[in-house]
Amino acid sequence: MNKFFDNFYNFKGFGPAIKATMPTNETLEFFKGKLPERLLEYWQEYGFCGWGDGILWLVNPEDYHDILQTWLEDTEFAEREKAGIDNYYVIGRSSFGKLIVWGKTSGQSITINPSFGMIFPTDGTSDLNEDGEDLTVDLFFAIMRKDALEQQDINEKPLFERALKNLGPLEADEMYAFVPALALGGVNKLENLQKVKAIEHLNFLAELGEKLIMADIVAMSNELHKK
Repeated sequence: MNKFFDNFYNFKGFGPAIKATMPTNETLEFFKGKLPERLLEYWQEYGFCGWGDGILWLVNPEDYHDILQTWLEDTEFAEREKAGIDNYYVIGRSSFGKLIVWGKTSGQSITINPSFGMIFPTDGTSDLNEDGEDLTVDLFFAIMRKDALEQQDINEKPLFERALKNLGPLEADEMYAFVPALALGGVNKLENLQKVKAIEHLNFLAELGEKLIMADIVAMSNELHKK
């Protein structure tokens, strides 16, 4: 375990891994050259699994390919894929279905919050070019924070620990979801959370309404510092 993953596993308290499924040789071969070698090494060591009692899940991008295409449809990111500028893969998700998306040329560059229909871009192209793929992956884990994976209730209080206590731990194919969905008038309260099948529910959320692409705060900050 290198110092970066040790920070994630021990200091940040994400370890140990739970409910792991090991990747097949076919999956590893398919993603070789598409995703960083370091990420594939972590798959081989820990599998597709949960971390931090299930607040974070490393996932098989194949399982989330169709969902990602639905979420990126009619956005600039879909155009970048069509033009061959980038290719995007879901590499992780939170217990509430937030999707962590890796770009072949832009690194960890998109986060999708399906509950609110929001897409958060953070173009990491320059960091990827400067640090290289393996270090970029290591830093992704090293700086991961549980609060960044949280979902807040209507009073802006974190929900994960309370959902874990009330509803029990998640299986690898499950997530906590607001029922009814927020886009249908639901309210983000603890009592409105249920355990649901992740892929089916994320597809359902993708069909509910217009996607809101948020500003790339990092890019805006970089532009300001250039002036």
